[in-house]
Amino acid sequence: MSDSETTPFLAASSSNKAADPDARPSLEQSETTPLLSSGATPRYDGEVDDEQNETASIAAGEMDAASIKSTTDRSIPKPSLIAGIVLSLFALGIMIGAFFVPVAVEEYAKQAVVLEPTNLSLVSITTSGVRARIQANFRMDAQRVENEHVRRVGKAVTWLVGSIGTEDTKIHVHLPDYDNLLLGSAAVPSMDVSIANGQNNAVDFVADLIPGDAEGIRTIANEWLEGRLDTVRLQGKADIQLRAGMIPLGTHSIVESLTFEGHDMPQLPAYNITRLNFKEIPVPESRPSQAEKWAMGVEVTIKAFNDYPISVDIPELGFEILVPGCGTADPPIVVASAITHRTSVKSHSEVAVDADGLVDKLPEPLTRACPHSNSSPLDLLFEKFLGNETTTVLVRGQQKPGGDTPGWLAEILSSITVPVPFPGRSFENTIRDFSLTDVHFKMPDPGAEPDDPESNPRVSGTIQVLAGLPSEMNFSLNVTNVRANADVFYKKQKLGELNLKEWQKANSTQFPATEGGEATLKIQSRIVDAPLNVTDADVMTDVIAALLFGGRGVELDINALVDVQVQTVLGDLVVKGVPAEGKIPVKPLGKDLPGLAQPKVGNIEILDTTSDSISLRALVNITNPTTYSATIPFISIHFEKNGTTLGEAQAENLDITKGNNTNIPVFAKWNPTMGGKTKGRNVGRELISQYLSGFNTTITIRTYNGTIPSLPSLGESLSRLNFTLAAPKLRLPPPGGGKDKDKDGDHFIRDATFHLWSSTAQFTLASPLKKNMLYIEYVNATALYNHTEVIGTIEYDLPFAAPPGESKTPRLPVVWDLDSVGYDKVEEALGGRMKLDARAMVGVRLGAWRERVWYWGRGIGAAVRFKLPNGGPGSLVFVW
Repeated sequence: MSDSETTPFLAASSSNKAADPDARPSLEQSETTPLLSSGATPRYDGEVDDEQNETASIAAGEMDAASIKSTTDRSIPKPSLIAGIVLSLFALGIMIGAFFVPVAVEEYAKQAVVLEPTNLSLVSITTSGVRARIQANFRMDAQRVENEHVRRVGKAVTWLVGSIGTEDTKIHVHLPDYDNLLLGSAAVPSMDVSIANGQNNAVDFVADLIPGDAEGIRTIANEWLEGRLDTVRLQGKADIQLRAGMIPLGTHSIVESLTFEGHDMPQLPAYNITRLNFKEIPVPESRPSQAEKWAMGVEVTIKAFNDYPISVDIPELGFEILVPGCGTADPPIVVASAITHRTSVKSHSEVAVDADGLVDKLPEPLTRACPHSNSSPLDLLFEKFLGNETTTVLVRGQQKPGGDTPGWLAEILSSITVPVPFPGRSFENTIRDFSLTDVHFKMPDPGAEPDDPESNPRVSGTIQVLAGLPSEMNFSLNVTNVRANADVFYKKQKLGELNLKEWQKANSTQFPATEGGEATLKIQSRIVDAPLNVTDADVMTDVIAALLFGGRGVELDINALVDVQVQTVLGDLVVKGVPAEGKIPVKPLGKDLPGLAQPKVGNIEILDTTSDSISLRALVNITNPTTYSATIPFISIHFEKNGTTLGEAQAENLDITKGNNTNIPVFAKWNPTMGGKTKGRNVGRELISQYLSGFNTTITIRTYNGTIPSLPSLGESLSRLNFTLAAPKLRLPPPGGGKDKDKDGDHFIRDATFHLWSSTAQFTLASPLKKNMLYIEYVNATALYNHTEVIGTIEYDLPFAAPPGESKTPRLPVVWDLDSVGYDKVEEALGGRMKLDARAMVGVRLGAWRERVWYWGRGIGAAVRFKLPNGGPGSLVFVW
């Protein structure tokens, strides 16, 4: 036995050890000496014992090595030795048992205990709580204990004890941070478990769980659901009666606290709505005499995966479905009731919950507009749902659900409101067909400012929409009114906006789903004067160019938000912001629209003249070959030739219908100086000369920034397009006052009579003017045969008038070329027909306007005969 083990209570002198290192005190000395006083102890008879004196000397350090040696040879009494050993061990046991062992065992128990729940199932729901079967694995794992000394003591104590048992125990769980509210209690039956290290215990018992203060449960649940519960501290209290086998260990009051962080608490499982069906269902009235009432029924199936070792059979439960009000401070609005079917929840498996809902009416707060807004809570709900956004509905237990739902459960569920994210729906590809027929365009008021809403063109037409109905909608509905804000695109570029701010009458026809198909809804509405705000004039120009020159129609894309008034079993609803996408096919206008229009000008009336211009009014007949009609309050265009502007034409209050449009009043101004004083007049003179000579004359009409005064950008943009058309034919008076229908009425010169003997010629003229006098101021003409052989010439510089209708000219002097081949051909043509050419320079005057034009008639058919009775001998008559 070493010195450290034999002398724990002996204070030996270091000097004595140095004197005799090999000297070892006897066992009796080492064990009895600590129990003796260091000084002499008086005896009861007054004498001092020699042994005591020697012992005192040793304790004082005054004895030498020889005296110590002699002392060890003396014997020590046995009772003293045993008493000293017992007392020392008892003191040590008290110290270890009272101070060290309980603390170590407690620390060991906290760190080494392992509890693994394997299953929690509800045996039954009682009127006061829940009877649950709890299954778990319990064991002590010493390796979890960090302190080596605590681990040794704990293993030793638990090995000695072996197993421990408890009597029936009631555990109370409180919320210390919420005024110590009682969360619940559990009645746990007696049990025995082995506490030896590594020994597994399969724990399986049934406990009665009784909920505590409903307010506390509601507070914790709602804060958790709202994400405001960062931590929660639970405090459990129980009086546990312990026993080791049959030996009672007394009753121990245990108070333990457990803190859960937010991320450690269980989360609501992810779920999928696998079935959602809306349908009409009959709801019988309370009195049999009353007629059956219809309501909206909802069938829902929700599936989720249970990640926890919990099994439970959930009875039928009643819930209220609520939606948020206008603001966060407003109470939610109850819109429906729902009952879940009995559901069996198994641990670590998928759970399917079926529920039936009922909406018998729409509460007034749901459809009432919110303060300072045009939208109601229902509008806000639909806006998110139809926009494919996740909206939130609220689910709350019913206070009196009926059935076999215990009152305590109904009280708890009715105090908890669970926000449930409800996914929106994408309405892409919902529109199957979108058409706009009987289109009528109305151009804007010319007096409107460019930024004025009245400056937008307006569109009327019949909209027909064929929409596919979602499979969830299995109830009848009828669309009565629509309005919309639509963006119109061409080749993904925005053309403009079509705004229907006012309700437009509509009707609908619902077609049930066919086998393998879907239900559809056909909606038809007549829109009237819907403003089309052209936001990009260049895109509009591209559309018109494609319609005019592309040879085929175009498709305009439309993205709209539609408000719909619908009649349902719940009454009249207004659904706002329904997204709609579609295409508007626009038929082509024809590759040669100006040519197909076949404009004809008649009834020309001169309104004013200047030395450079003529202002006139004419009635024009055109043909509208398209399927569209238009109302044009005002339009102005320029007409030009080879890029030189020669004048402008204006029209007001036009109503262009499909097909023929007659007697359209058009105001025009011939003013070549718009294209330059010299160049314009030369180009204008050339154009008039070609026109009078019967050439195939064309003019170009072009828009400009004043075409539509309220839309200058559109007119400017459309000016990129060239609309070239044949010069319109003038409506001339019929030949012979309308009696001679066989003669051509399109020539300005109807016939001519040549008098050989007097060498004169007289012509019959046809003036297109109805009220104005035209003056011929001079004529310098040459008649030709075969384009080159001169027959004769006319030079006349005395003005003469050409009144409206047919008139004859004075006899104009003719100088014959008697030696020419052409003159011989005239003589040969007596009694037959021949063709002549004519070239002339003619000066004309109309009011203050004067112009010198040339005339060239080629291949003019002429009938030649000798006229005796009235024409005089030797007269030749040429009828053109």
